[in-house]
Amino acid sequence: MSHFQTRASEHLSLASPGDFFALLKPRVMSLVVFTAFAGMLVAPGKTHPVIGFAILLAIAVGAGASGALNMWYDADIDAVMKRTARRPIPSGRIRGDEALAFGLILSAFSVLLLGVVANWLAAGLLAFTIFFYAVVYTMWLKRSTPQNIVIGGAAGAFPPMIGYAAVSGSVTLESLVLFAIIFIWTPPHFWALALVKAGDYERAGVPMMPNVHGAARTRFEILVYSLVLAPTGLLPWALGFAGPAHGALAAAGGLGMIIGALRVWRVGAPKQAMQLFGFSILYLFLLFAALAAEPLVAALRG
Repeated sequence: MSHFQTRASEHLSLASPGDFFALLKPRVMSLVVFTAFAGMLVAPGKTHPVIGFAILLAIAVGAGASGALNMWYDADIDAVMKRTARRPIPSGRIRGDEALAFGLILSAFSVLLLGVVANWLAAGLLAFTIFFYAVVYTMWLKRSTPQNIVIGGAAGAFPPMIGYAAVSGSVTLESLVLFAIIFIWTPPHFWALALVKAGDYERAGVPMMPNVHGAARTRFEILVYSLVLAPTGLLPWALGFAGPAHGALAAAGGLGMIIGALRVWRVGAPKQAMQLFGFSILYLFLLFAALAAEPLVAALRG
């Protein structure tokens, strides 16, 4: 092998398409797309199915770009945490500069696409969301405060607002309520997992709530947020932009969150924490599924 070929081979990536797909955090992306879709359906007005698909594609790509930038910056943390050590960058399958370039290119593409196919308000919200997650949360909050997931949770709460704005061209009380639901849902959801993974965060030096203020304080905070979340989840029905199916699911799911949080507070075992973590995902899914289903049914009947 020539000197040139040897030097070139040193710069060849070992990544497969699946590795680059993993950079997008597909599980997080699916939740983003789902809640954004609900926001689109709740919004007043109609959009052509092709335009609607392009809007969701732009939001999905933007969410994936955020994930890639997060993995680029957090590669040092991911390398020492068991649940993240096999991610593409710490495992050596993708270089950091590749992930950075990938994330930046996707960020620009997603914002431009959304601006062209929808409107620049939605595109601006998407750009701010990417910035907030990659810079404000990942680069600053995550390593500096145990309130990281509380403030940083705003990034995950923006997608339904972006979907709403993409269809309606506005930000209204309805879209702010959808934002509030996810924003308040994030701490009890994530802290339930953090109780179980506290050792991982301790090794990585990430100041999560259980590591800084202890498990007892974290369990209490989970209960407080769950008590606030239950009535917040009812707001779409109470304000009249969701129907009785959503109201019933929100009431039952909110009660389930409170019961689960009470069990975590009283017992504090990993089993109860993981049960609440799993139930919180189901709760949010059903809440937004009901929001999305009612306009769809109405449109089909019309």
